[in-house]
Amino acid sequence: MYVGALTLDILLGDVRSLKQKRSVVRPLIAEVLRRYPAVAVAETGHLDLHRRAEVGIAVVSASAGNCKEVMDACERMVAFRPEVELLSARQRLYNDED
Repeated sequence: MYVGALTLDILLGDVRSLKQKRSVVRPLIAEVLRRYPAVAVAETGHLDLHRRAEVGIAVVSASAGNCKEVMDACERMVAFRPEVELLSARQRLYNDED
């Protein structure tokens, strides 16, 4: 069993309040879940900042290759959204021996 963890650091566009931030981050999370229903996704950091968000995505799979494929696809999907700028992405892969 393999567990993949993807952490995305995102810069939001013209956002001036936490309410506006939610209106950008919630649809982003919903889109990830719609395209990849087997992943877990949540806003995990920068909760008090208006223009920054950290989104965490977790994948569980029988193979390391499948975990990597799903994490790469999620990263690409977020990177190509016009309303956000992906500042960094960190992928970690754990197996049952870690």
